[in-house]
Amino acid sequence: MPTNVHPFLRRLVTATNAHDLDALVDCFTPEYRNEAPAHPSRAFRGREQVRSNWRQIFAFVPDVHAEVVNHAVDGDQIWSEWEMTGTRLDHTRHHLRGVIVFGVDGERAAQARFYLEPVDEATSSVHEAVADQIHSGTSA
Repeated sequence: MPTNVHPFLRRLVTATNAHDLDALVDCFTPEYRNEAPAHPSRAFRGREQVRSNWRQIFAFVPDVHAEVVNHAVDGDQIWSEWEMTGTRLDHTRHHLRGVIVFGVDGERAAQARFYLEPVDEATSSVHEAVADQIHSGTSA
């Protein structure tokens, strides 16, 4: 973890890596709002959904590990770059990278814009990926 990490991020990463569900959920306000701009239907409100999500992650990726690669703070906004790794129960790799932009209220997240995605291990070139996106109408 980078030096001088914002206390909220340090608390969230510590709870995640300890697999402490209650401590992790306590990192969010009761009215927490999560937006997923790349997947709008995945947006939700309330930290009970955070609990449900992480209960599943801890159960199906028992060695999940989170790391904040970098971050920047601007007032009550924290721009954070993440990497999450682990092995799923079916022995496949769990690997996510991306950005989460948190709006914090004191020591808790009140909102987030979530851009964390599974790492695409495909060996296609950027040319092939762009061509696939244009021709298929899907995102790369």
